Amino acid sequence: MQPWLTELQQLLAHGDAVVLVTVARVEGSTPREAGAKMIVTRDSARYTIGGGHLEWRAIEIAREVLRDGMRVPRARRLERLSLGPSLGQCCGGAVVLAFERADVGDLDWVAALAKRLHAGKATQRSVSFGPLHEPVRLTDIDEGIQAPDCLLWDGAGFDEGNLLLTETIVSREFPVMLFGAGHVGTAFARILATLPCRVRWVDEPGAPFPPAPASAQWSNVTIDAKAAPETAVDEAAPGTAFVVMTHNHARDFVLAERILRRDDFLFFGMIGSHTKRKQFELQLAAHGLDPARIARMVCPIGIDGIDDKAPEVIALSAAAQLLQAAEAARAAPAAVPDQPFSMLQPLTDHDTNLS
Repeated sequence: MQPWLTELQQLLAHGDAVVLVTVARVEGSTPREAGAKMIVTRDSARYTIGGGHLEWRAIEIAREVLRDGMRVPRARRLERLSLGPSLGQCCGGAVVLAFERADVGDLDWVAALAKRLHAGKATQRSVSFGPLHEPVRLTDIDEGIQAPDCLLWDGAGFDEGNLLLTETIVSREFPVMLFGAGHVGTAFARILATLPCRVRWVDEPGAPFPPAPASAQWSNVTIDAKAAPETAVDEAAPGTAFVVMTHNHARDFVLAERILRRDDFLFFGMIGSHTKRKQFELQLAAHGLDPARIARMVCPIGIDGIDDKAPEVIALSAAAQLLQAAEAARAAPAAVPDQPFSMLQPLTDHDTNLS
């Protein structure tokens, strides 16, 4: 789900009034894209629309809207800000920012949007900036539309009285199944907890998963101790990214064969050396797997040019490679099941004794 939406829902449920700031339109070079959001309260600002003087000015305006909202229901405002000398930023473009005051009365649409995104439904959110202060509207969109979008319909200018912000909001989360709770697996899980994905972290009972208090804030990570971890492969949804970081080569091979026989995954990366890869290629071929399927196995995992074998470095490199695969899939979703991520094959060689 969108992190800003989770945060907004929590704040409103606690009775706080906030201002949701959205980049409604971009002109030329800007630090963030249309649809980027920030939440401003009386004493804090969360998430970012680009930083610098632009963000400072946006926070200032948001607090004005927050105060105005004490007198005007559904206080909203649009501001066009140039990113030139007046703001001391060198992007050179301009942004139109939308400011929406929200309080407990907005919980209905916020909760409804959260529920839709959790179910994987893309949704259009429409916000009127005209004089009637209409409530936020949520509508279904065509199932084939999965890309986010943000449009500001303003007629000839901001004084036309028919201003409408419409944005297509989609969940950018993708499912990840991580095997292995050793040093590298734990470092990787810690990074995944900050990324737009849903993680199922699998290992045997008694594996060194972090204690509950340490992982309690990893809201998108589910720990799953299974006597036969490989059975989790069959339970994964199509489009799952599989990452294998166990210390057991025999188990790694079982997992590799099971994953490759699916052939409907987003990404399959495994920690190891080039020697391990060659051995697995021979064994997988002997088990009847087609070379084209075997080629989809990314091992050693990690992006080119990073050779440090510290667990945190391997984890960061692997996470960057996983994000490359997710971006490639978004750019050409129909190609995911059929085309190997050959361009993502690494040249680094990671040992497995730290996994």
